[in-house]
Amino acid sequence: MRKCEICGKGYLATLTRSHSMRKTKVRLYPNLQWLKLEHGRRVKACTKCMKTHSRRLAAVAV
Repeated sequence: MRKCEICGKGYLATLTRSHSMRKTKVRLYPNLQWLKLEHGRRVKACTKCMKTHSRRLAAVAV
């Protein structure tokens, strides 16, 4: 399933409107990427979580 394994963010159900205002149901999925954690574990994480993770690693290194 397309879901962030860190924060649990999943799809957002919304409607797309055409020029004639007809509506079509669509799903907007989060931007998931593979992220390698400290112990060599790989998880699917949204880019917002990846950004937060990299900032925490930088803060620990300083």
